[in-house]
Amino acid sequence: MFHIDTITHTLFGLALYGSVKDKEEMEKKERMAYFITAVGASQIPDIDVISKLWDTEGLYQMWHRGITHSIFLTPIWALLFYFICYYLFRVKSSRIFLLGFIAVVIHNTSDLFNAWGTGYLEPFSSIRITFGTVPIIDFVVWVIFLVAWLFALRKKKHTNKQVYPIYRIAFCLVAVHFLIQTVQGLLVVKPYYDKYDQVALSANFIPWDYHVIAKKDGKVDIFSDNLFQPSKKVYELESKEDANLDYLFSQNPKAKTLYEWSPFVVIVDDGEKLGVYDPRFYRNGQSFLFEYIEMNHSRE
Repeated sequence: MFHIDTITHTLFGLALYGSVKDKEEMEKKERMAYFITAVGASQIPDIDVISKLWDTEGLYQMWHRGITHSIFLTPIWALLFYFICYYLFRVKSSRIFLLGFIAVVIHNTSDLFNAWGTGYLEPFSSIRITFGTVPIIDFVVWVIFLVAWLFALRKKKHTNKQVYPIYRIAFCLVAVHFLIQTVQGLLVVKPYYDKYDQVALSANFIPWDYHVIAKKDGKVDIFSDNLFQPSKKVYELESKEDANLDYLFSQNPKAKTLYEWSPFVVIVDDGEKLGVYDPRFYRNGQSFLFEYIEMNHSRE
C-alpha cells in the first residue's frame, strides 16, 4: 500500500456523510446523492491507479498520487460529482458540490502526512510534498471513527436528536491526532539535520514513534526515535554512490523513476545486482521500493 489505505479514505467518506445535517428530512434520492458524493469523492483521487494500464515507460510511480491529488483539481472532482448526482438522481444543490470539494480536500491533504508524498501543487510544481508524520495505515483514525459510530448508534436508539455533531467532533479529533503526530515528528527529526546531508521521516504504526532515515557520504542510518526514549540505530546501509546508473536506467526505466521520485536512494552494486531502493520503506533487510537488474545480464 503506497498511500493512506482505502479503508481509511472510506471511513473519511462515511464520516462525512454522517456529518451532513438534516439527512433525516431528505428524500431517499437526496440521501443517496449525498452518500455517493461523500464516499465517492473521498476515493476519486486514487483513480490514477488505472494509469498502470498504459504505463510502458515505468512512470506509474511518478504518476501515482500526482495530478489527481492536486489541490487545484479539487473543484473539478467536486463538479464531477455534482453532475453525477444531477444525472442519476436529479438532485441539484450547491451542498453536493461543497461536500465533494471537502471530501477531495481531506483525501489529498491527509495523504501529505505519510511517507509516500503527494503532487499537491501539480501541475505548477513537480515537488512531492511529504511530512512522514502519520503512518500509511493509521489505526488511531480507525478507532476514532469506530467510537463515533458506536456513540451515534446509541444516540439514535435512545433519543430523537440528530447525530451529525458526533461525526464532526470525530473529525476534530482526527485533526488533533494529525497535529500531535506532526509536531512530535518534526521535533524528533530536527536534530538530525545538523549531522546528516539528507534526512527523511517515516511514522511507525505505533503512535508517536518514528523512523528517521539519514544519509551522509554514502552511508544511510535508520533510527527508531520518539520524544520519550533515546534514539536507537536499527540499520546501517551503504550506498555505492560511485556506481554508474546509466545502464540500469536504460534496462529498467522504473529505476530512473524511483531515483528521481525519492528524496534519496540507496544504490546497490554488489556484483550480482545493480539497483536503487528507497530506504524510507526498508524493513527486515529489504525495501519494497527496490528496482534493479541482474548483473549477469550482458551490458553489450
